[in-house]
Amino acid sequence: MLKAELNYSPCFEPVQPDKLGSFLDRLSELATQGFQPLAFWGTDERLIYALMGKTGELELLCTPFPENLHYPSLTPLFPAFQIFERELYEEYGIVPINHPWLKSVRHPLGGSVKIADYPFLKSASKLIHEVGVGPVHAGVIEPGHFRFLMQGEIVEHLEIQLGYQHRNLLKMLTTGPLAEKMPLAESIAGDTVIAHGTAYCRLVESLAESSPQASDIRALLLEMERVAMHLSTLSALAGDVAYIMGQNLYAALRTTVINSTLSICGSRFGKRALSPGGVNYPLNKTLIDTLKAKMQKCAGQIESTSEAMFACTSLLSRFDDTGKISREEALRFGFTGISAKASGIAVDARADFPIWDYPGFTVQTESSGDVYARAYLRYKEIMQSLIIIQKLLDQIDPSAPILAPVKELTPDKIAISIVEGARGRIVHIARSKDEHSALWYRVIDPSLVNWQALSMAVAGEQVSDFPLCNKSFDLSYCGSDL
Repeated sequence: MLKAELNYSPCFEPVQPDKLGSFLDRLSELATQGFQPLAFWGTDERLIYALMGKTGELELLCTPFPENLHYPSLTPLFPAFQIFERELYEEYGIVPINHPWLKSVRHPLGGSVKIADYPFLKSASKLIHEVGVGPVHAGVIEPGHFRFLMQGEIVEHLEIQLGYQHRNLLKMLTTGPLAEKMPLAESIAGDTVIAHGTAYCRLVESLAESSPQASDIRALLLEMERVAMHLSTLSALAGDVAYIMGQNLYAALRTTVINSTLSICGSRFGKRALSPGGVNYPLNKTLIDTLKAKMQKCAGQIESTSEAMFACTSLLSRFDDTGKISREEALRFGFTGISAKASGIAVDARADFPIWDYPGFTVQTESSGDVYARAYLRYKEIMQSLIIIQKLLDQIDPSAPILAPVKELTPDKIAISIVEGARGRIVHIARSKDEHSALWYRVIDPSLVNWQALSMAVAGEQVSDFPLCNKSFDLSYCGSDL
C-alpha cells in the first residue's frame, strides 16, 4: 500500500502483493470511503494492480492472479470498476464472477474472437428495432460502432463498441528506451498531445529522479490546449442545432488559439513542444507580448459569443434537460472531467493532485448534468484557463533554462503521473525494468471511463438528440483503443 503526497509525480518501491481476499476487502473499504478506482489492471508479472484515489490521497495495491483465474466482481457494489474488470478479463482471461456486463472492451481475449462476433444486446419484442451507426462515419472521425435499440424514435438502449484500430501502443512503450517514447505519448490521443505528453514526461522524470525545467511553459501549453478543445466542442454543438454564427465564431477562435501554439513550437497541436527534462522551445519577450495580446482579445470575443449563444432560446430548448446524468450516477460510475463536473462533482486533477501551483484555482461545476451544463461549463473553463494563461505569461522568464538532462531510470521503481486534460483525469503508470526501459506501462485516458456516460445519457431520448449528446461529452475513440 502506498500513499502519495501532492505537487509531484510520486515514485515508489514495488508494492508487496496482498492476498486476494485482503486486496478485495481493502478496495471495498476504500471505495466506501469515497476513493475512486483511477486504474485497475493486470501485468505479465501475473499481478493485479489497483490505484485508488480521492482529493489529495492515492493508494496503490496489488495481488497475484487468482489460482483459478476467478474472483468475486467488485462491479455490483461499485460500478466504477466495471470497465476495468472487463479489460482485465479481456487481456488475461481473469473472470470477475457476477459482473453484470462482462463483454470485451476492444478485442475479446486477445483477439481469439472476431470483433464481428461481439454479442450486442438483443430484444425479442416486435416493438423494438435496431439502428447501427459506424464504424465508418460520414466525416473525419475514428472508427467506433453505435448500436441502438429503438422504440419508434426513442432510444431504449445504446451499446458502444470500440477496438477497431488496436495499436498495441502500451507494448511499444515498453520496447526500447522509455525516455525516447515522446512521439508515442503524443499519439495516444491526437487532440490531447500536451496533456498526455506532460503525463509521460513527468513519469519519466520521476523514474529518473530528475527535475524538469520550464514548468510554467508546460502549464501554459496545457491550458491553451484545454481552451482549444473546449472551443472545438462548442463549435460542434452550435452546428448541431444550426446555430451557425456560434459554429463559425468558435471555430475561428479555436484557430487563433492553436495557431498561437504553432507560433511556440511549429505544431498547432503542440507536437515536439515537450521533452523529458523540460520543453524544446523558449519564449522570447516579443512572443510573450504577442501571446498576451492575442489571448486577451480572444477572451473578449469568446465572452461575447458565449453570452449571445447561451441567451438564444431556440438553442436552449435543445440543450436544456437533454442527455442528463445525475450526480449519483456520475459518482457511482466514477466519471471524470466535464462528464462529472457538469453533474456537480468537483473532480479536477489540478485541485486533487496538483503538479503545479494554481493560486486561487477553484473547480468549476454545473449541477443539471445535461447538454446545457456540459456546454456552459466548457465556456466557464475557457474563461478560467485564459486568466491562468495571462498569469503564466506574466511570470515566464525568457532567459530561464528550458531543458535539463534526464538521468538514467532507477531500476525496479513504480511511478504515477496524473494530469487534468480537457476531457478529464489522465493517468500514466509504469514500472522500470532497468536503467533504460519499462517492465510495463499503463495509460488511462478519461474517455475509457466516460463512454458509459454517453450510453446512459441517451437512454429515453429522441434518436435525433444523439449527435448533440455525443458532442457534449466529446470523447476520444483512440484514447480508449491503446
